[in-house]
Amino acid sequence: MHDPENLYEVDSEVPDLTGAVLLHHFDGFMDAGAAGRLLADHLLSTYENRVIARFDVDELIDYRSRRPLMTYATDHWEDYAKPELVVRLLHDDAGTPFLLLSGPEPDQRWERFVNAVHSLVERWGVRLVVGFHGIPMGVPHTRPLRVIAHATRAELVSEHQPFFNRVQVPGNVAGLIELRLGEHGQDAMGFAAQVPHYLAQSNYPTAAVTLLDAVARATGLSWKIDKLLEAAQRTDAEIHRQVAESDEVGQVVEALERQYDAFVQTQAMGDDIPSADELGAEFERFLAEQQRPPDL
Repeated sequence: MHDPENLYEVDSEVPDLTGAVLLHHFDGFMDAGAAGRLLADHLLSTYENRVIARFDVDELIDYRSRRPLMTYATDHWEDYAKPELVVRLLHDDAGTPFLLLSGPEPDQRWERFVNAVHSLVERWGVRLVVGFHGIPMGVPHTRPLRVIAHATRAELVSEHQPFFNRVQVPGNVAGLIELRLGEHGQDAMGFAAQVPHYLAQSNYPTAAVTLLDAVARATGLSWKIDKLLEAAQRTDAEIHRQVAESDEVGQVVEALERQYDAFVQTQAMGDDIPSADELGAEFERFLAEQQRPPDL
């Protein structure tokens, strides 16, 4: 058994974090509308933060599958954008400390990585671990976005209505973190914003706003949201303009509105709602579209 502490380094000056919340978001898996990334970026750009733990990316990342950028200047190599997988310490509007684990999703050694995250959770006395991202769904942008909530205990998501009974999707390290922490009796949960499938490849701040609200309600943390709301309003206005200029797109949106309204009215899974197989196929298609072209 490998020592999990061999996979990370911790700052020697970490305050008492007993009862803190650990948020996490990883680049590389599904994040329709860049919902999770936009939320993580919003927190990092809005609140002062510092790195308190750093993972050994050489042990976790396959550089040839997603090559880091290097800068060449005239006659020499000037810079190398080394990937970072780190835990940062932040404080919300009330001064409450919380943690954010972010960076590229590990390509390998998932169990070792998850074991290391569990080690940090125990070391710092974290009370709750929360992940967030976006998924592509057959929903219209003209209706309120919903989130799919899941957790290691049903009580953690009691205010959210279940959306699926059972479905298999491609594996991801965020899901594995929640699964393994639950096996250790640790509270963990996650939120997936339902992003209109026709906006899955774009930045969709409205989905990030929806995630932020869900995470804030679950954790009790309070954050400024003005900049994210402004970005969402600008994006929504542009989407409405483009839809108005295309009869074909407008018809698609209207069809999705009818489907959405029927689902909300019945509050039951009907033939018009994507099946588990259809959802799995949508996930696979989304992931395939994220793959970069082969190296030249």
